[in-house]
Amino acid sequence: MKEADKKPTIHIGLRNLKTALSASLCALIYYFLGRNPAFACIGAIFGMGANMDHSKLHGGNRLFGTIIGGFLGIALYRIYLIFYPEGNNHLMLVPLLFIGVVILIILAQVFWVGAVQPGGVVLCLLLFSIGPDDYISYSLNRMLDTGVGVVMSLCINWLLPRERLDAWQEAIKAKFQR
Repeated sequence: MKEADKKPTIHIGLRNLKTALSASLCALIYYFLGRNPAFACIGAIFGMGANMDHSKLHGGNRLFGTIIGGFLGIALYRIYLIFYPEGNNHLMLVPLLFIGVVILIILAQVFWVGAVQPGGVVLCLLLFSIGPDDYISYSLNRMLDTGVGVVMSLCINWLLPRERLDAWQEAIKAKFQR
């Protein structure tokens, strides 16, 4: 059988379930807070890893990228508003983006190497999608929500480590195989 003809194996593992649990808990908490859970859920999904070290790495990438990109975006947008208080010359955002990406890469090298991609996403959204009245609140909320999601995944991974879940799974299998 050719490699291209093989069907993929579908498997729902423990990490899948922990990821779904983490994102769902964020959505539930945010439902009761009356807030949009989207960025907390994204943080939870990005923050879940195969083990605690992977969760710290991936969650850290997302969290530190969001923080660096958020604060950098606030500073750059503020500079933009000094020259264009109405926010009506979007072409001027292009050189600010160029400068911002260079600074983002430098800051990521200093603070958290994996922060470039998520930081770039926040930076681009701030500069090109958020208006002059909302750029600060958007950025701060984005940082908070991402942090909530990442912390949720770290907690779930700490409370339900693979070793414990594997032991439970084996115990359940043994009970039903009798």
